[in-house]
Amino acid sequence: MTALHLCMRACALALAVLPCAVLAQAKAPAARLMPAAPATAPATATAPATATATAIGGHGMAVFGGREGLYASHLPMFHAPHDSQVVLRFHLADAAADRRLRETLAREPRLWTLDPETFDLLRLNPAHAQPLREFDARFFQGHFERGGQPQPGTQHVVVDEVLLFSRLQPEPRTGGTGRYLLVGRGEEWFALKRIDRRPDFDHILRLAPPGVHQDVTVPLNGLARPTAAVQRAFQSPGVAELYFETDDLR
Repeated sequence: MTALHLCMRACALALAVLPCAVLAQAKAPAARLMPAAPATAPATATAPATATATAIGGHGMAVFGGREGLYASHLPMFHAPHDSQVVLRFHLADAAADRRLRETLAREPRLWTLDPETFDLLRLNPAHAQPLREFDARFFQGHFERGGQPQPGTQHVVVDEVLLFSRLQPEPRTGGTGRYLLVGRGEEWFALKRIDRRPDFDHILRLAPPGVHQDVTVPLNGLARPTAAVQRAFQSPGVAELYFETDDLR
């Protein structure tokens, strides 16, 4: 067989094999593209983020006042998120509702309370970076958790001034005297006890116009009401007790 014949035979064999190879390649499943594994970042030591303190919850408040002004005192406890004593001067955005509440409290000095929307109590600290200026609340004649009579609708409360903001200390401690804060104006004045012992009591009194217009210190006998001592210290001709609570401050 000549070299020419050998070359022609080799070409024929190559042409015969080529369609089979192409057919096999066409039938082979396409390779599935897998996402590349993410590169692993090198581990680095980072300082833990500093948690910002909050006291988020439903912070009920005693409400008192009269024609000269409206006040609210947070009902505190010694555990978070209620462990702050806070006293506010406020008004209601609804002018008619504000006027009705002032008139009612002036005529009938008695306990009212408000049950506000959930918020961070620490934002009532005047030094807070984002102080709370307003919130919505339901109002109750009486204690909102103890059978108080709910008033219609929800009111928008506008904070005019924070008169007292003090974090409570949970450690047990005693004391033979108590400090009373005086708030009010004109003919309407109120005395509130600073909570500075444990156990202690929350105490709010309405005073007839006092002769002493500053905070006073009075002797205490355990958790007994010091109403007469407060009246004497403020040189007030009359006093009416609005709120006295010991169980929440054991």
